[in-house]
Amino acid sequence: MNPLHAQLFFATLAVATLVAVLALLGLRIAALRAPPAREILVALSPAGIPLAALIAATSMAGSLYFSESANYLPCTLCWYQRIAMYSLAVILTIAALRRDRGVRFYALPLAGIGIVISSYHYLLERFPQIDTGVCNTTIPCEYVWFEKFGFVTLPFMALIGFIAIFLLTSLPVEDPDDLTPDDLTPDDLTSI
Repeated sequence: MNPLHAQLFFATLAVATLVAVLALLGLRIAALRAPPAREILVALSPAGIPLAALIAATSMAGSLYFSESANYLPCTLCWYQRIAMYSLAVILTIAALRRDRGVRFYALPLAGIGIVISSYHYLLERFPQIDTGVCNTTIPCEYVWFEKFGFVTLPFMALIGFIAIFLLTSLPVEDPDDLTPDDLTPDDLTSI
């Protein structure tokens, strides 16, 4: 695959995921006041973990392609994002296969950490003067390998992936009685 085609392919996936994230956020906001919106979120819940696993695996494949085939050298912040995303790809895939909704307790902190790192990395590309010394001069974090549609860069794609994973793994479940004992925490058991 040509790197230019890969850039366009993964940037298009990121924009499509961004649209889905905005729709999901809209539903979350609407669910605060409208019960039908909450019902839609609950109906989407069974697909949440498998979709999150797909996003994490696709993000991992994309990052491996760009570093190993296109020879884009990952910076320090890229490595931190990879640690979170690759871990998410493994645990979410296993959880999707096992239908384990309890994975949210592991996935949400990793996705949250990824959101913080990729947000900072994306801002660093836009405003290099905010560098706090995290990056080195050999492979600077401010370097933009490519930019599509005027705003989609590698850290932006990671950011959208982390946000989507966070939202999908935190979808509300219909009824606590539908959860298996493995899905519950000790606090949940005392409230049932």
